[in-house]
Amino acid sequence: MVVCGDDGLAHRLAAELRGVYGEQVTLVVPSAERTVRPPVVGRARAASALLDRVVNAAVNRGAGTGTSGDPAGGEPVLVEAAEATESVLAEAGVDRAAALALVYDDDETNIRAALTARRLNPTLRLVLRLYNRRLGQHIEELLDQAAALATGGTTGPAAVFDASTTVMSDADTAAPALAASAVAGTSKVVQTDGLMLRAVERPVPRPGETADPGLATLALLSATHNDPAGDPNGPESGEQGPLLLPDAATVRDAVGRGTVVLEQVSYSGPSLPSGRSIVPPFASLFSRRLRWSLAGLVGCVFALAVALALVTGDHPLHATYLTLLDLFAINDPAVGASTGRQILQLLSGLVGLLLLPVLLAAVLEALGTFRTASALRKPPRGLGGHVVLLGLGKIGTRVLTRLRELHIPVVCVESDPDARGLATARRLRVPVVLGDVTQEGVLEAAKIHRSSALLAVTSADTTNLEAVLYARSVRPDLRVVLRLYDDDFATAVYRTLRAAHPGASTRSRSVSHLAAPAFAGAMMGRQILGAIPVERRVLLFAAVEVGGHPQLEGKTVGEAFRAGAWRVLALDTGASGDGREEPAAEEAYEEPRSARTSGLVWDLPDTYVLRGSDRVVLAATRRGLAELLGRRARRERAGA
Repeated sequence: MVVCGDDGLAHRLAAELRGVYGEQVTLVVPSAERTVRPPVVGRARAASALLDRVVNAAVNRGAGTGTSGDPAGGEPVLVEAAEATESVLAEAGVDRAAALALVYDDDETNIRAALTARRLNPTLRLVLRLYNRRLGQHIEELLDQAAALATGGTTGPAAVFDASTTVMSDADTAAPALAASAVAGTSKVVQTDGLMLRAVERPVPRPGETADPGLATLALLSATHNDPAGDPNGPESGEQGPLLLPDAATVRDAVGRGTVVLEQVSYSGPSLPSGRSIVPPFASLFSRRLRWSLAGLVGCVFALAVALALVTGDHPLHATYLTLLDLFAINDPAVGASTGRQILQLLSGLVGLLLLPVLLAAVLEALGTFRTASALRKPPRGLGGHVVLLGLGKIGTRVLTRLRELHIPVVCVESDPDARGLATARRLRVPVVLGDVTQEGVLEAAKIHRSSALLAVTSADTTNLEAVLYARSVRPDLRVVLRLYDDDFATAVYRTLRAAHPGASTRSRSVSHLAAPAFAGAMMGRQILGAIPVERRVLLFAAVEVGGHPQLEGKTVGEAFRAGAWRVLALDTGASGDGREEPAAEEAYEEPRSARTSGLVWDLPDTYVLRGSDRVVLAATRRGLAELLGRRARRERAGA
């Protein structure tokens, strides 16, 4: 396996491939002097080395053998280069590699390297990190077509499986977990192809209560999960750590432990407005106070017209006409008329004087509404119960889209007036506060004291931490979610904030920690739908062809279930194998998600026999998925 990158994700991905899947890895990274974020990459290198030691020790204990998780028996081959040029890829052994991951932060760099690598090795499995998902779909098709032609012109799924191309984004992978952590009652969400897998944490049931298992029980939470003084990074087995994919008996006998269950598996809410209408709705043209003023004036005109008809005996339409003439001061004075008629004319003139400022205000408000229809909105008065989102970069834009899909009110805070996410916020008509979050008054302008959660996803760890600490000083019970680059730093912040504020919900998330398992899974040659964090562990969702896997083929759903390793959740009735992940970009709003069908059957009975032609969606741990579909498992089957 060859991994090329310029940030912490490359090191985390290399550690996943070596420690979990036991693959030999060549890592192509810039030198430490040329790295954009040297401290982060340095910590990622140390974290990857620590992960290798921990995982290898766990594998040795679990397998009862003395073999190392790395078949090469040593550190990965390290190649230092600023970019993955043709000579660098050749030096890294791409012509002999099984898979190549290009996880540079720049889309153009990854595309250029992918085209070069496909020419050097047509049978190479490619995994690209691209932010532009629409472009990514075209790149997938182009590279897969090139691989099919280079290997003999066969275009079937089986022919290009080993030379497949998968385009992923760390922003797309991490955004659902970040967004869901900020929503009450929703802790984990994975979305793909119009489908939403929603996993929620269920507290420990009270005496006499029966826990709702939902559609499937995914995990048992650790005994220290609700204890602020407990260690959330304790041993990840037994009574202290979370137990992934437990069987029914274990769930039934568990005492004092919460659960993570699959509660909802499809998105059925109404589609959000696109925000592209040039003419705003009538209600948004005028403020509520102005609308009431106009309604009052109309009522006065109606009352004056009725009174004039009663006093003079005129026809109601003629009386209304005279009242309007008096209102606009274009009628003759009622000299010689009855006293009642004269009084009504004076009252009509007074109402006409009141009408002038109201009409002027209506014109100004309408012009202002049209002028700001394409500009950034400010948080409205009285707003409450919303989510304050800090940062509108790559991650922030994806998180904003997820929150809008969940119909959650959002107020964004961004310091860069040219940030890429401002266009999305403007089109979705999301209020934005421009300013440095570390400056006094910025969070107050975002109504932080009336918000339900704070989601800090800027590119600076210290900025996120400072914003969270200040917000907690304003609202000690505020739910906070931090995006942190370094996983060790995220763990320390998480434990400290939980101990300091035991009554508030705190989540710290490392993007590389959330994204690396999905990238590693894609390099092993399968479609990873997403990853769900369970405390400090990760549960993967993957679409797998049953054929060729004796653990699944010919077995019932109940027999194929292996506790702590994998569990079949759904059957893909499309079974084409060419479905692609729905882009999580702004274009996803073009078509309502409810108008699309996923073709997945979720109520499979335990007696259903899995056939070789079936394609299933399963939940698995990283080690379980490595055992089921990893190259190590294939070598063992070949030897047998």
